[in-house]
Parts: sequence; C-alpha cells; structure tokens
Amino acid sequence: MQRICLFPGTFDPVTLGHVDIVQRSLDMFDKIYIGIGTNANKAPMYSDEERLEWIKEIFKDEPRVDALIYEGLTVNCCERVGARFILRGIRYVSDFEYEKVIADMNRSLDPNIETIFLTCSPQFTSVASTLVRDVIRNGGDATPFLPEVVRKAVYGK
Repeated sequence: MQRICLFPGTFDPVTLGHVDIVQRSLDMFDKIYIGIGTNANKAPMYSDEERLEWIKEIFKDEPRVDALIYEGLTVNCCERVGARFILRGIRYVSDFEYEKVIADMNRSLDPNIETIFLTCSPQFTSVASTLVRDVIRNGGDATPFLPEVVRKAVYGK
C-alpha cells in the first residue's frame, strides 16, 4: 500500500518553512499532495491559482509532490487523493495545541487518517505566512523567507 500524504494549508504565501517541511518528509511518504484549502472566512493576499503555480514550480523536479486546490473538509480531500496521512508543521507548543484539536476532529471524522507532526527546522521557527504577509504589506523585505519563484512574483527580483 502506498503511503500517500496531504499537506493542507493556505500557503499565502508559500514560505521556505513550508518547503522545508515537504522536503524533510519526502522519505516518509511515496506521494505528498500539497492541498491549498479555500476558506470563505479568509481573504487571501494571493490567488489560489497563483499559489498553486508557485508550488508546482518549486517542486517541478520532484515527481512525488503534487498540488491541488480544495474546498471543504480536509478528510474529504484525503479521501479524494487516497491519502491516509495528514502532514502538519509545528513551530511552537501553541501550534501543537491548536493542531492536535484539529487532528482529533479529523480522526473522529475518519479513523483511518493519521496526522503526522513535523517540527520546523530552527532557522524557520519564526517564518509564518501571516508575518510574511505583514512584512510585504508594509513594504518590508520578506525575501529571506520566500522561495525564489515567490520572491520573483512578489518583488520582481
């Protein structure tokens, strides 16, 4: 049986922290789907399609990674792609507390899905999309936190 994983999130924008989590998890899974979840309560800074293009470009040389846009329950997206695992990155203890509640709910909805938590590499602990968006909105330089394709799209560099 293939080990298929869904890495869900908004990825608004994709950061080096996201890339690090995916790269470090490649040995654990046969296939990783990066799922861009749409949320009616959030107004993203970048379009779903732009984020999808970024992810596909970042991982274009890695056939085990694919990306998609989904709406609704994450467990339903898992079912659609055949994923038995959900991957989540953890920076702080507070992230774990929040993510564990979601993992418990997902397990209640589908007991066959396990959530795997990976802690961030130390250099990416402070890299959060929310903070990166704030830096960009306020004219700051967020390039140290962004993959090259995202840097070029955001700053034209």
